[in-house]
Amino acid sequence: MLPIIYSDEFLDHITGRYHPEKPERLRAIVKALKTTNFAEQIEWVNPQPVKPELMSWIEIAHHHTYIKKLKDIASSGGGYLDGDTPISPRSYDVALLAVSAWLDGVNEVLTRENPAFVLARPPGHHAERDTGMGFCLFSNAAIAALYALQQPGVNRVAILDWDVHHGNGTQAIVETHSQIAYCSLHQYPAYPGTGKASEKGLHNNVLNLPLPPGSDIISYQPLWESLILPFLTKFEPDLLIVSAGYDALADDALASVNLQPEDFGLFTEYCLGITRKILFGLEGGYDLQTLSKSVVATIERCCI
Repeated sequence: MLPIIYSDEFLDHITGRYHPEKPERLRAIVKALKTTNFAEQIEWVNPQPVKPELMSWIEIAHHHTYIKKLKDIASSGGGYLDGDTPISPRSYDVALLAVSAWLDGVNEVLTRENPAFVLARPPGHHAERDTGMGFCLFSNAAIAALYALQQPGVNRVAILDWDVHHGNGTQAIVETHSQIAYCSLHQYPAYPGTGKASEKGLHNNVLNLPLPPGSDIISYQPLWESLILPFLTKFEPDLLIVSAGYDALADDALASVNLQPEDFGLFTEYCLGITRKILFGLEGGYDLQTLSKSVVATIERCCI
């Protein structure tokens, strides 16, 4: 059984009718997964309710003043962190629950020694220590990695970010940690303008692979085989966290990369060749049909 950590509460982060990061993303994915031929191999898991100790993990990654600002905006009826990142009255609580779900995902993977998928929103990889941006509120993957390092038997955690946009927030939080490796494939130039190949991290623990607009699987596959797999394998992670964004799809309007849903099945297969202790967590992906197909392709490979 493959656990998917999900709650309908993740739909309560309201971004507005025309915002691409909308609740319908999760509705489409859930509907697609429940009609697959491997639906009986999926275990739907509710995230743990938010507990007071959760804040100690968030505060490792984010400044207290930013956390308070986010809470205050939500409690005052909502507003915007920036032009792209709306906050609704329940957004703060939902963002806390999303972090809780990612930590639950870590526990599931370490207990079962098999993959799990966190189907949560808001996403997180653009959220920096002192601010959210790019649809992201809390840096879920970074927090999950820091949490994992405090669990028995975990000495090294790798984060692979295959979202089409560079995870500036994740990298900024983890690049000084010798026990965390970060690898990102992303379109460049593109939002947020970070992620140069020259950025190596304080411990040579960062691998950025910028790809030009128009790239497709023919561009991606050699990078996987000659750079990504050696980088991650050499690091020997006790846990692999995948920031699973699906906006590098040809039909996605927010970028100009030409991947197909089945390509994410191949990416998943590569990851499983490194370890089965993988936590996948949703980041971007805004074309509902191909987003759903890509998540299905990812989870299907884990169920084989």
